Parts: sequence; structure tokens; C-alpha cells
Amino acid sequence: MSNAGLPLKTGLYAQHIEAQGKMVDFAGWLMPVNYGSQIDEHHAVRQNVGMFDVSHMTIIDVTGANAQAFLRFMVANDVSTLLPMQALYGALLNRQGGVVDDLIVYRLAQGYRCVVNASTRTKVLSWFDQHRMPDMVFAQQNLAMIAIQGPKAVAQLNQLAPGAVPDDLKSFNACTYQNWLIGRTGYTGEDGVEVMLPEDEAVNLWRGLIAAGVQPAGLGARDTLRLEAGLNLYGQDIDDSTSPLASNMGWTVAWAPADREFLGRDAIEPHRGRSSAKQVGVILQDKGVLRQGQVVTCAAGSGIITSGSYSPTLGCSIGLARMPSAAQGPCQVDIRGKLKQADMVKSPFVRMGKVLVG
Repeated sequence: MSNAGLPLKTGLYAQHIEAQGKMVDFAGWLMPVNYGSQIDEHHAVRQNVGMFDVSHMTIIDVTGANAQAFLRFMVANDVSTLLPMQALYGALLNRQGGVVDDLIVYRLAQGYRCVVNASTRTKVLSWFDQHRMPDMVFAQQNLAMIAIQGPKAVAQLNQLAPGAVPDDLKSFNACTYQNWLIGRTGYTGEDGVEVMLPEDEAVNLWRGLIAAGVQPAGLGARDTLRLEAGLNLYGQDIDDSTSPLASNMGWTVAWAPADREFLGRDAIEPHRGRSSAKQVGVILQDKGVLRQGQVVTCAAGSGIITSGSYSPTLGCSIGLARMPSAAQGPCQVDIRGKLKQADMVKSPFVRMGKVLVG
């Protein structure tokens, strides 16, 4: 860590500098935005394999007799459906139905592991503390995390750590390798794993992957990859004031059993199946770049771009937008006072290397 008041550094900071990473302040951490070419890093993940330092994310373990009851109340998805070493994606909601954070929850042999965003660490820890139950404990873990992503990610990791990822490990399942926890999840729309491990071992793994020719990738490529995959970024596409039902997260809300009380249920259940807004994908047909905050208009009304960027895979600008529930088809985007032609589509734009929109 750095001195108080200055950005924090992950245990892989020296490796980023050695790889000529361009460092920027992200959520209070010094992180690489790229290592020279964001486009090359993006294509490496789509076509081969790349890796990201995601050690800035917050890992919280929840244990004790009431660990499951606590998380069933806190998370809109239902952790009681998980078998040991399975994971789910879900949301922490406030009482108004807004998203406090989105997270992945793993069921471990003993208790649960939550992986939440770096920008919400203080808020989530406080939220957990406000709602703690007897006979449960939660603690932040000081671990590094490396995301290895791409069609050759698992094969590459198994070359360095033979047998680390079993052939039959399915998506949103996890396994252990020595003292590592390896989850087959990701934020890119490609196959891959996220390895949680001690910092000193993370340095050795990172160096081994570099020596094997794996492309390090920064925040820039991480953003364009997740946007192509139609995945939300906290603070842009979702926040404390947005409902999961308007953010393409309705599938993460477990309504059954009907008597399960979870935070935010009373606020969002009346809108189940009839939300006034929805999230759509947008493809710009004219020249320009879609950016957060731009106004989108269509026959059904107006909305706003929540995330936008150039798509290296599609070769044009794409975005996510929050629009009226009836919105579809052609639309116009106000870019610096000029109306640009665009089309609304269903996201994701790209999945497992395949372009899904035409």
C-alpha cells in the first residue's frame, strides 16, 4: 500500500511498471490502463489469452451459523441454491430497490466468499456491518486476484500449474489448487478464470504467465471487453438509484420462495414484469463515439447512454442505454449537439468470440 491519502498499489504494481503499464488512479488504486496498445490487449483476450490484475477488488469471507441467512437477506439472488464450490452473480439492494453493488458469491467448504467492486469497498463493508446477524462473521481478505481470460486461458494456466483447473469445471463453479481459489467466471464475455491467491504467489504466477507469452491487459481493454459482452459497470450502468429490473439484471433476482425476505424486495416486486425502463444495446451507424450521458431519442421516448466506447471487435461505436420499456429499433443520439443515427439491439454484442448483432 502507499502512504495515507495517496492511491493504493496492488502487490503486482512493480510488475506493471516492468511491463511498461501506463498507471492511472482508479477507485483509489494505481492501476494500468494499458501496456501500450489497448486494441492489441482487447484482441488478445478475444482471440487468444490475456490477463488482468484485479487485486483492487474487495474479497469478503462470510462465515458462521448464520452466514447463509445473512446473505439470503442481503443478496437479491438466493445463495441457498449453491452447492459447495458453486458461484452466483447478484446484487445488494437498498430499501428503495437501488443497487448498492453487484457481486459474485462463492459457496466454500466453510461459509461464503463475496467479491465486490473496488469503488464500493467502504460502502459494502459498512452495509454488511449495519445488517450483521448474531453467529456470523465477515472479514475482508488480503489476497491478490488475477483474471486470465480468453479461449486459451484455461489451457495456459494448466500448463503453468498442471491440473489447476479440471476439465469438467463448469462456468460459475470453482476449485482449489494448493491454497488458491480458482473461479471460472469473468468480465469479458470469454472463457477464463479468476485466481485468488497470496500476493507473493501472485507475483510468481504473473511472471510465469508473462514468460509464457500471455498478454497483460489494462483497464481500457477490460472496459471495451465488458461493454461488448453487455456487462454492467458499477457507477455508470448501475448505482444506488437504479433498479436491477431496469438494468438487465432482473434474471439475478430470485423471487422464489415467495416468503424469502431480502433487502429491496418490497420496492422492486410491484414492478416485476412491468418495469417502466429497460437496458438496451446501441450501435452507432454514423461517425462518432458513444459516451456516458448522451441523450438517446426514439419513437417510444428518450433515454440516456450509460456506457459507450469504440468496439474493437465490431469496428464501430457501441453503448448501453437506459430507455423506456417500449423502445426498439432505430434511434438518434445527441453527440455534441448533432443527432447521429443509431440502432437499438439486444445485448450482448459479442459472446465467446462470436458477434451476436448484425
